[in-house]
Amino acid sequence: MKGKVMPIGVVISGADPLISLEKVTSFGMSTCQMSIPPEEWWSRERTELIRKKAKEKEIKITSLICGFEDEDYHDIPTIKRTVGLVNPATRGKRILRVLSYSDFALELEVEIIQAHIGFIPENTSDSNYKELVMALQRIADYCKENNQSFALETGQERALVLSKFIEDVNRLNLGVNFDPANMLLYDADDPIKALDVLGKYVIGVHCKDGKRPGRKGELGKEYPLEEGDVGIEEF
Repeated sequence: MKGKVMPIGVVISGADPLISLEKVTSFGMSTCQMSIPPEEWWSRERTELIRKKAKEKEIKITSLICGFEDEDYHDIPTIKRTVGLVNPATRGKRILRVLSYSDFALELEVEIIQAHIGFIPENTSDSNYKELVMALQRIADYCKENNQSFALETGQERALVLSKFIEDVNRLNLGVNFDPANMLLYDADDPIKALDVLGKYVIGVHCKDGKRPGRKGELGKEYPLEEGDVGIEEF
């Protein structure tokens, strides 16, 4: 992304996309990331309503944010067990879910879908690591057929681990949605140094601030910009 300027937008709920898009306009912005709407919005007729509203308001939906049933962000152990694609028990079903998200994004004319895939194993010889690589290859290949990129949300692993994982998946349409605060919330890395490692993969950013957790196994806390420890001006 070197040399490209990303427009400033907001993250909006997909619960009622039409109402959410109105809010984007009220903030004086013209871009947004939107969480995946419930399936009642996936019909051609209702998808067309979303497209028309975005066009009417001159809003570009830059990405759709994936989520999965039964994810729980209560604390680190729970996140490791329930979030993303790392757990083999839920991976297969969730891969199919991501493919359906990609098809919905195609109908909506959105070019990026993104997700937290979970805590990537640091041991590259781990069978679960290798299976996760293959899962992301399948997802990236499917997204490519739909002219899309798939973005990995940062924060749950060190930057070098994520960089190595992206190299091993080896797909040009696999990128990063960089969230500096998450590096602190998960006590994973230094966000400024992490950006140096991952910068070439960044296709989206969440501007958040935060502080590291006080105790092991807990999540840190989010703060308004400049009130946390990211060093947002340097970022």
